[in-house]
Amino acid sequence: MAGRCAESVLAQFSGSKPGATPDFAEIEAERPELKEPPQYAVVLHNDDYTTMEFVVEVLQKYFRRTHEEATEITLRVHHEGRGVAGIYGFEIAETKVAQVMEYAKAHEYPLKASCEPA
Repeated sequence: MAGRCAESVLAQFSGSKPGATPDFAEIEAERPELKEPPQYAVVLHNDDYTTMEFVVEVLQKYFRRTHEEATEITLRVHHEGRGVAGIYGFEIAETKVAQVMEYAKAHEYPLKASCEPA
């Protein structure tokens, strides 16, 4: 039964009669091109009050970084003023920024996070 249903749908799509062999090249040609969604970098910004230990904790907790990776990113934030914590689709990046800001505020740190096109 399922085979007949699929055959009928293919026939309607390709404009041929049920039972006829569908022209898959034609079906593929009509398929729209899909693009990868744009990616966004979650960036942590340096300040004079947030401890490096807290930034490492944030990177491990919200970005699943190893201690070594988190330390490397934290040092980049400290020395260069900013560091990329991770790259995600827009909605996920936006959520990560909100989580970090809320967590920092709850711990009375002014750590700032933002997202920008990667």
